[in-house]
Amino acid sequence: MELEFFGAAGEVTGSCHILRVGGHTLLLDCGMIQGGRRSEERNAEDFPFQANAIDAVILSHAHLDHSGRLPLLVKRGFNGPIHTHNASKDLAAVLLADSAHLQRSIVRRANRRRAQRDKPLLSELYAIDDAEQTLTQMVGHRYATWVQVTDALRVRFHDAGHIMGSAIVELELTEQDRTKTLVFSGDLGQYDTPILQDPSVLARADVILMESTYGGRSHRSREDTLVEMGQILRAAASDGGNLLIPAFAVGRSQELLYQFGKHFDEWNIANWEIYLDSPMAIKTTEIYWRYPHLYDEEATKLSRTMNPMPSLPNLHMSRSSDDSKRLKNKTSGCILIAGSGMCTGGRILHHFRNNLHRSQTRVLFTGYQAPGSLGRRIIDGADEVRIHGRPYEVRAQVATVGGFSAHGDADDLSRWYSGFENTPPLYLVHGDPKAGRALQDQFERDHNARVALTEPGLTLDLATL
Repeated sequence: MELEFFGAAGEVTGSCHILRVGGHTLLLDCGMIQGGRRSEERNAEDFPFQANAIDAVILSHAHLDHSGRLPLLVKRGFNGPIHTHNASKDLAAVLLADSAHLQRSIVRRANRRRAQRDKPLLSELYAIDDAEQTLTQMVGHRYATWVQVTDALRVRFHDAGHIMGSAIVELELTEQDRTKTLVFSGDLGQYDTPILQDPSVLARADVILMESTYGGRSHRSREDTLVEMGQILRAAASDGGNLLIPAFAVGRSQELLYQFGKHFDEWNIANWEIYLDSPMAIKTTEIYWRYPHLYDEEATKLSRTMNPMPSLPNLHMSRSSDDSKRLKNKTSGCILIAGSGMCTGGRILHHFRNNLHRSQTRVLFTGYQAPGSLGRRIIDGADEVRIHGRPYEVRAQVATVGGFSAHGDADDLSRWYSGFENTPPLYLVHGDPKAGRALQDQFERDHNARVALTEPGLTLDLATL
C-alpha cells in the first residue's frame, strides 16, 4: 500500500494524489491547476499514469482545483466510479459544465486572434460531453457512512466545513492482514463560518494528508472583517459609483448574500441594488438551500424565517447574458457580484471593462488571488491591465478583506489536529513551500508532531507508518 504525491504538492492548486492498495490504483481528487496562463497550460500535460488504469476516484469536494481535471481523466480513458458527498455531486454538475463552457469560449476567442496571425489553433482541454459523462460516473454518499470502494479499501466522508458537501476523507486500507487508516483533510474550513458546520473531529489515524494553504498565517477575526465590510459599503455609497465583487460561485457568493441579509439594516443595504451576475452562483445558491440539514445552528434558525434564505428584496438574479449586458449602462448604486473569483474569466471581466477606469468605482476582493491572476495584478496596484487582449486603465479604488476565507488558518488547522487522540504523522499538501515550512515549525513545536513537506513524485510506503 503506497501513496504517491502528484498535484498540489508544494503548491496550492491541482489537488491529485495516487493511492495503490490491494492491486488497485485510485486517485484522491483530480483538480485543475489555476493561477495564470502558464500555470493553466500545465493542465494539458500527461498524467503520470494511464487514465484507464485508475480504478476509482475519491473526490473531497467540488471546487475546480480538486475536481476540474476529472473530465480530462474521463476523456483519456477513465471509466470508473467517482465517490463523493451528495452535495459535492450536485455542485460538480454546475462547476464542471461551467468549466467546459468557459474553456470553449476562451479557446474560440483565442483562435480568432490566432487565425488572423496564421498561428496554430488551440484545442479545448475537454468538451461539454466529457463533463457530462464525468457526472454519470459520480456516486454520491452521506457523511459518516462507510463505503466499500474495493476489497482492500473503504472510505468514509466527514464534514470539512469548507463549502457545502466538502469532506474530510477517512480511508481504511487493508493489505496482507495489515490495516492502516489514512485521513485526507481535503480543504478545511474556518471554525464558526456562517451557514456551515465546523470541521468534524476524528479520533485516530495512522497518517494524515493535510492542506497547508494558510500555514503561518492568521485570518483577521470575522468580527473585524464584518466591521470593515460595513465601512467599505458606506464609503462606496458616498463615492457614488458601483461596487464590484469578484466572487467564487461556490461558497463565497452564498456567504456574501447571507451577510447582506443578516446586516441589511446595519449596512444600509436597502440603498443598493444587488446583482448576482453569475448563472453558476445562482444555481449553487439553489443547491445550498437544498441541504438545510447541513446548516450550522445560526443558519438553521434563520432558515425558518427566510425562504429562500437570505431575504433580500433588492437582490436581482442575472441569469442570461442579456441580463448581464443590461448592467453595462448602470454606473452607480449597484453591487455587482460576479465570477470568476480570481478574475481569470467570466462576467466580472465585462464589469471591469466598463468600470475599472472610473475613480468612483470600488473593487472588493474577498478571496485568494493566485500569483499571475488578473485579480492579483489589480491588488498589487497595476495602473493598467489587459482584458480580452486589450489594455484598460485602473482608476478604481481597491480593497481586500481576508476574514471571509473558506480555508482555515494556521490556528484552525492546529485546532483540528488536536482532536486526534494519538499524534499521527503529517504530510502537508495544498500550500506553497513557505506556508508548509511555517506550519511544520508550528506543529513540531506545539504538538510534537512529525511533519513533512511534499513534492510531486514523493512516494510513501503506508504499511511502514
